[in-house]
This record gives sequence, structure tokens and C-alpha cells, in this order.
Amino acid sequence: MAERERRTPTKQAPRRRESRPEEAAKRACERLAALITHRPEGVSAVCRVEDGWLVNVDVLEVQRIPDTTSLLATYEVRMDQQGELQEYRRVRRYRRGAADDC
Repeated sequence: MAERERRTPTKQAPRRRESRPEEAAKRACERLAALITHRPEGVSAVCRVEDGWLVNVDVLEVQRIPDTTSLLATYEVRMDQQGELQEYRRVRRYRRGAADDC
């Protein structure tokens, strides 16, 4: 009789979990930049939600001179608990020098 090979169960690497806000923010910027080809300027909000993270990423959409007239946009990026992008949408577009409405 031929001896059967013993196979040990293969362990899959645990899926990465974005447990800290700074990790979620960094990942959201990376994923969004790859999709929209605009440069992220920063993160204006990070919020823990039931199924992951909701991150507001500010993006430079049109660079102008002087810089205060450049157009930026805020994108709302939803990430799952493993740090994968689930959806995004632009929620605001504004000039760099413009103040928020109060």
C-alpha cells in the first residue's frame, strides 16, 4: 500500500483589522487616491461606525495660482473593519481660501 501524504491544515493569515483611527485614515487616503487620481491633502474627520470606519478625505482637485483659489473637495470614504474601501462619494467642493458657512 502506498503511504498517504499527511496534510496539515493550512492557516490563512488573519485579515487585517483597522483598529486605530490613524490606520483607517491612512488606508482611506491611499485607496481613494488610487481611484480618483487626485492628491489627498489630509483627513478632516474619522468616525467609527458599526461595520468599520467613515473617513472624510480632503483632496486637491484643481491647483491654481494663487494657491488660495485652488479647488478642493471633501470625499466621504466608508471602510470595512478589514480596511477595504466599500464606497466613496464627493460631499463638498470648495475654494481653499473659502470659510465654512456658519
